[in-house]
Amino acid sequence: MAKIIHTMVRVHDLEKSLAFYRQALDLDVAHRLDFDDFSLVYLRNDENDMELELTWNKGAEPYTHGSGYGHIAVAVDDLDAEHEKLRSLGYAPLDIKEFSREGQLLARFFFVLDPDGYKIEVLQRHGHYQ
Repeated sequence: MAKIIHTMVRVHDLEKSLAFYRQALDLDVAHRLDFDDFSLVYLRNDENDMELELTWNKGAEPYTHGSGYGHIAVAVDDLDAEHEKLRSLGYAPLDIKEFSREGQLLARFFFVLDPDGYKIEVLQRHGHYQ
């Protein structure tokens, strides 16, 4: 059976992206491969079995996301505290939203953008979102 081990996004400013993912999502460098023209940096924390790969093509122009990219999602214990943390760091998270069906709360969440404009959904641990 296949196991998902990482997902990759291309970044324009590696140091800015590393700072964002460290501050916003507590992800640290687990593995790094540097080459003449590009670097691959794998991020994770103790909560994750999967990694986020940042690919930095040195000297490349900023990337477009096309129409197929959606978002990366993370689950947190205290959504309100995470929202405030990101706001205080200057990352401008969007407002917290609630998603319900037939009177049942399905999810509380907000979105924030990384330095390259990738959407990240931050969800309160609840129900399906653990």
